[in-house]
Amino acid sequence: MTRALTRYRVAVHILPRRGVLDPQGHAVADALHTLGFDGVRDVHIGRHIVVDADAASSEDARASVRAMCERLLANPVIEDFEIAAITHA
Repeated sequence: MTRALTRYRVAVHILPRRGVLDPQGHAVADALHTLGFDGVRDVHIGRHIVVDADAASSEDARASVRAMCERLLANPVIEDFEIAAITHA
């Protein structure tokens, strides 16, 4: 007997690894300083990806999206990823 699948929405944040040059983040930090936001110490520009996937459980959805990040969505040499949320879609 196969288990029924449920649709999950998985949110992923992908950011440059610490120590990796982030010219876009640096430009935004400089612009914020110019606008008077002196408390800004660092800015990192990344991507927010939302994947709707069918899975037997939220744990299966997490594992599947983690594999997607490791194989395609994130560059493991220069980026880190975090699964930020898993909800029913």
